[in-house]
Formats: sequence, structure tokens, C-alpha cells
Amino acid sequence: MSRKDHRFTESPVLKDQLAGWRIHLVSAMIFGGLLALVGRAFYLQLINEDFLQERGDARYRRVLEIPASRGKILDRHGDMLAQSTPMRAVWATADAKLDKAQLKELAVLLEMDSRQIEKKLTGDKNFVYLKHQVPPETAARIAALKLPGIQMDREYSRFYPAGDMVAHMVGFTGKEDRGQEGVELAYENRLIGKPGERTVIKDRRGQIVEEVGSERPPQDGDDIQLAIDSKIQFVAFNALRNAAEKFNAKGGSVIVADIKSGEVLALANWPTYNPNNRAQLSGGQLRNRAVTDTFEPGSTMKPFIAALALDRGKYKFDSIINCAPGKMTIGSATISDAHPYGALTLAQVIQKSSNIGATRIALGFPSEDMWTMMSKVGFGKPLGLGFPGEVGGRLRPWQTWKPIEQATMSYGHGVSVTVVQLAHAYTVFGRDGDVVPLTLLKTGGAVAGQPVFAPETSRQVRQMLEMVVSPEGTARKAAVPGYRVGGKTGTAHKLVGGRYANKYLASFVGIGPISDPRLVVGVVVDEPVGAHYGGDVAAPVFAEVMGGALRTLGVPQDKDSTKDMPAPVAMATGAAKKRGHP
Repeated sequence: MSRKDHRFTESPVLKDQLAGWRIHLVSAMIFGGLLALVGRAFYLQLINEDFLQERGDARYRRVLEIPASRGKILDRHGDMLAQSTPMRAVWATADAKLDKAQLKELAVLLEMDSRQIEKKLTGDKNFVYLKHQVPPETAARIAALKLPGIQMDREYSRFYPAGDMVAHMVGFTGKEDRGQEGVELAYENRLIGKPGERTVIKDRRGQIVEEVGSERPPQDGDDIQLAIDSKIQFVAFNALRNAAEKFNAKGGSVIVADIKSGEVLALANWPTYNPNNRAQLSGGQLRNRAVTDTFEPGSTMKPFIAALALDRGKYKFDSIINCAPGKMTIGSATISDAHPYGALTLAQVIQKSSNIGATRIALGFPSEDMWTMMSKVGFGKPLGLGFPGEVGGRLRPWQTWKPIEQATMSYGHGVSVTVVQLAHAYTVFGRDGDVVPLTLLKTGGAVAGQPVFAPETSRQVRQMLEMVVSPEGTARKAAVPGYRVGGKTGTAHKLVGGRYANKYLASFVGIGPISDPRLVVGVVVDEPVGAHYGGDVAAPVFAEVMGGALRTLGVPQDKDSTKDMPAPVAMATGAAKKRGHP
């Protein structure tokens, strides 16, 4: 056979060394491997796709939150009290490898020590924040450096244009833009908004390489419009601050409320703080004293006892009450007046602030009647303004009262209130016998109240309150030029460790104008030095605040001269003088 006709596969040598089964075995193995690969691919791509997708997404897919802007807080005229300004948060990934020159540039822009940044970058975390609340212009300069692994997210910073003047009313937010105090906390659910989100694919350096899916836009928070009037707040804050500094007082509070609508037009505390810079704050500065601090109201409680007497028909405006000899013993306790009086009319008991007169009136009623009246005007329970830490004061159940306790409660001892509660209760005298609920939000209209006294009762008590501000009363310094105003002084020892100490709380609560009441103003000054009577310390603050507020609101004057005296007051005063009494 020639070479040309010889076939390679028919070589006797090959036939001896390559058995036919081996070729089939190798072919089968190759074919089996291919089937295994196909099966594995089928398993991974179809059966186990969700798991693999999840693992892949965990490495590269990210859901980024789009922050929502917190709602603004406005005063009743739309002036800004709190707003959110856009800022940036600067963070770094594990790939942020910066040389010394880059570290120095970044540290200068972030106003940080370069060693502090380097320490954060050399940690074992894949993600670390370098600084929050970076201004946008600074963030733009950082972005221009194109530093590896340095990223930025959008966030917001809260700014309070009015500063310390409205700090306790508005409050402030924390690092995550969540309300911490005041209105910011009370209306958190309305202010916070809902963040949006977007899904992206990031590479191992943290760079966004692709947008995945649709973006859900954020829903900004609702704006809150308060009842507060910034101009009246300014007057109240300055008057309180000046009084606290003049008398070296520990603290104090002022509230101004609209009698017709119940809107809180001003609320100020001293000491205060700057909500834009809260470094090194103390608890005393942060505390909203108007709703958290209780005190014995002292003689500011007496008008309520007089109203109860009038309402039950036991006394008239000019009924005579024997207050001689200026002292009264109940059990082992003795009650006395600051000045001994003889016989006083009911109106003069309030005008002269007689403890004996108030006690004689109160002991003529069942304790349950006094408790019911005090409860109806809002004592002993929170008003529900929504402020954090709001307290309800102390009004013990009437079943536990002893005669001496009922007596002392008539002139404001043995019961505790806040200045907000006291101002709220006095709306009953500014209206036709009903007490109106207070609100922090702008309502813009008159509201219905809860009836407590007959309309005529409230009108007569208003005349008594005006007598307190007259030259013969205890609060001559509360008079407001051009307006008829009225109110009641309060001076009470402070309880320290369960005992009365030689420390005082001076207070005054009043309404104006008397002819058509529009405002109630409550003032309390804590531990004044040099003077401690409500008529000397708190009454001048009332006069300044009430006068400024009425003029701000454009309320017409109702007083031609300081000699004006309404007919019922003149009659009662004349009747007492005819009997030879003051």
C-alpha cells in the first residue's frame, strides 16, 4: 500500500494504544462538563436570581435619602421665627487616601485639625462623617478639589431670626433636625415632613455611576403660624429683662393673651438663651418657667373668692366685712393683714388686699364650692398647650381641707399655679363670666368659653380690679396712661425644702381696657432683691407690657384722665367713707 493510500487512524500502533472507549469517555466528560455549566448557569440566572441580585445590590446598589425641608414657624403677621437653610454633610469612604497637602486643604475648609481628619480616615470603617452643617459655599469649594473618596449629602440647619427673644416659645431642634423644645417639639409631627429617596449604583470608591428606578421626591413639612405678635413679644421680653436686672431677680415670666380669642400673643422668660448657639447652656436658661414653674399665687387668688361671694348672692359689691382688729386665729394658727383695717366693703377687701376679709368670705362657703370654682377656672390641671413639661399645679381634693387650709387658700397659700394658668383664669373677669381656652396658634376670631360666673359678677369684679390700680389701691404702679386697667397684686414666700423661706415671688395679673377687655397680662418675678411686693416689682412690668400691647394693637383709649372713676367704684368708696372707714 502506498503512503498516499495509508490512513493515519488505521495505524497499527495507534490502534494498539488508543482504545475506542477512551475516546467516548473523554467526549462524555466534556459533554457532561458543558451540561454542568449550562445547569449552573440556569440555576444562577433563573432559580437563584433573587439571592444573587440581592448580594449584588448589597455591594453596589444604594438607596439615598433626599431630606425634606422642615416647615417654617411664623408669627401672626407672617414674620419668620424659625426656618431651615440648606447645608451639606461631608463624609468619606474607605478609599479616601489623601496626602498631606490634600488633608491640609480639606482641614482649612472644614475648620478642623488635619490630624483629627486623618484619624477618622485611618479607621476601620467603610463610611465616616467628617462634619455636619457645612455651608453650601464651603461645600462647593470642597467639591472643586475632587478629593478621592470624599462625598457630600444635603441636609438642613435650623435658624432662628428672633434669637433669645422667643427662645422658650419656639424652642429648637437637634442634630437630626428633630424638635427638642417648645413649639418645635410640640408640633413635631406637622413640621418634620417626609424625606424622599432615589436608588443608585455606586462603584467601590463610592462614586455614583448610574441612577436606578424612579425618584420619590420629599414632602416638606407644614408651616406653623403662631398667635404670637413679635412686636408685643419684644415689649414683654424687654420689660421682664429690665425688671430682672433692676431687682437682681433669679428669674421671671410674662404672658400676654387675647381675652376674646384665647391666643397667646407673647410669652417670655428670664433667663433665656440663644437658640442659634446653644453651647454651655444651663437648665435654668432652657426651662420654660411660664409652664413648668409653679408658685403660690398669693393675693391674686382673692378676686376669685369675691366672685364666688357675689355669684352666690351672699355679698354685694358694697357689703361690709369686719376686718378688725387685723388678726384672726384659727386653731393654733394666726392670720393677719399687712395693715390693720376696720370694716371694709367687699370691693375694698380686694382693693386693700385684706387677708382677714378674704378669709371671712371663704369660711362662709363649703370647701367643695371653693374647689369646684377653682377647678372650673383651670387650677390643678395642665391647660394642654402642648408645651413640653407643662404642669398642672396643685389643688388638693376638697375632702382633705381643714378650716385653716380653706382660709389660707382664699389668699393664695396652700395651692400652686403657673403664670400661664393664672392668666388663663383671669380671662373669666375679662369676659362675661366664662373662661376661654388658650392657644399657641393663630385663630383670628372669638371663641366660646366655659361658663363659671354670671356676667354681672365678672363686671363687678372688673370694677374691683380697677380699684386696685387706683391711688388708694395696692398697685398704683400698674396704671397705664390713657387706658382703664385693673388687676391684682400677689406677694408670696417661697417654699424651700417644705418650709417657707425668706425669699419671695412677686406677681401681678390684670386686664385692659376695663371698658371693653381685650388683653390679660400675667407677670411673675422670682426672688427679687431690694423689694419684693407685687405692687413694686411686678406691677410696673404689667403697666409697660399692657400699655405697649394695647398701642401695638391699635386699641382705642378709654380714659381721659387719671381721675376717672367708674360709678360703682365711686359709690362703694363713698359709702365706706360715710361710715368712717378707709
